[in-house]
Order: sequence, then structure tokens, then C-alpha cells
Amino acid sequence: MQVLILAGGYGTRLYPLTLDIPKPLLPCNGKPIINFLLNKVRGLKGLSGVVVVTNNKFAKNFEKWAKENKSFPVPLYALNDGTNSPEDRLGAMGDIRFALEKNLITEDLLVMGGDNLFDYNLEEYQKASEKNRPHVTIGLYDIEDWEGAKKFGIVQLDQENKIISFDEKPQKPKSTLTAMCLYYLPKESLRLIPSFLKETKKADRTGDYIQWLSKHETVFGFTFEGKWYDIGSLESYEEAQKIFKP
Repeated sequence: MQVLILAGGYGTRLYPLTLDIPKPLLPCNGKPIINFLLNKVRGLKGLSGVVVVTNNKFAKNFEKWAKENKSFPVPLYALNDGTNSPEDRLGAMGDIRFALEKNLITEDLLVMGGDNLFDYNLEEYQKASEKNRPHVTIGLYDIEDWEGAKKFGIVQLDQENKIISFDEKPQKPKSTLTAMCLYYLPKESLRLIPSFLKETKKADRTGDYIQWLSKHETVFGFTFEGKWYDIGSLESYEEAQKIFKP
């Protein structure tokens, strides 16, 4: 299994903090945010490598980070998608396609958002995802906030944890069960990504892919407990530092 960490954004909502430092490398109590993700995947069964997709502006930052963490049990690789600004960025799905086209992904793929923090154990998620193969399994979190649900991809599950509805930033949410940026994509499912991009031309959000996929294939959800933060603002960044310790 390989891990792909999405870090191709420019963090404009956190300016000026992210003018010269990519969001995943911002310190959280003295440790880069992305290192919390490394700790989560460190013990996963069959882990063979971690690829961080970034852009031309921040590629050197992540190359330096990879060298500083060369003692990690598997190779860390910074992949430059070649973009230089928010206007020409490839988008999350575009970056996943970019990694696939570079033939860097050859196994089951765990996709993680480089700005997501959570404290739940990933081993249980991996076991459930492998049981659900060849179908995709996504990470979910109940934010228990109907107003806040309007800002995220919102999911409904059936009794077998299959997704029966997925709405991206709905004005009238059907639940408060939120899609985290955490996706287990079995190798067999990766062939569907080019079909999605060709049909929809939507390369920006991973949520658009899951919404499309749930209408064409079975997609499972796995609900996380504990704490989860999507660091998209200065407020959420400050709040996360109160919760997540090195």
C-alpha cells in the first residue's frame, strides 16, 4: 500500500502564514502538520512509500522536509506537479491523476489531505477498507453541526455503511456526517479516475469524484471518532494547536 498526501494548494486563506511555507509544513506545537500524518501511517500493514504531491512554488520545501525525515521506515517522495499559482493549479483530482500518469502509484492507495488532523487509529480503517475491496472506502466524521455541514461534503449511509447520498456543500444538509479528505482506493478502483475526469472535467475537489463514484459504483464509509480538524482558516489552525500535541 502507498500513501498519497495532497499538498498542491497554495493556502491563500491562511495568508500571510503560508506566503513562504506550505500549509502542511506549518508548525503545530513545534512539529509540522504533515508529521502528524506520518505518525498515523507509520505502522500500517504493507506500507511501501509516501508520495507528497506539491507544486513548483513549494517543491523545494517538501524536498528538504523529506531529507530531514529520511529515517522514516519507508521512502518519502516529493512530487512537483509543475504549477506556480492558484490560477493554474491542477486541483486535488488533477494531482492524483498526475501521480498516476507518472507511474508512481502501483498499489492500493491511501489518499490523505495534507491539512487534515485527526487522532483516530488508522489500523481499523485499513482493515475495514481491505474487507470492502475492490470498492472505495472513505473516512467520515460526524461534526454534529447542521450549519457547519453546509461547508463540507455530506454523506448518508445505509445499514451496511454503503453511501446512499453524497452532497457537496449542501444548503439543506441531509445529515451532519462529513467526508474527511481520507480515501482508501484499492488498486482495482484507480482505473475509474480517468473516466471521471474525462466525463465531468472536474479536477478540483476529491468530493466531486466520490459523489460521481457513488452513483456508478458501491462506495463505503467508515466513521471516525475522536477529534478531526480540516485546517482551512486561521481560526481552525489555532484551535487545532490546542488539541494536537507532539
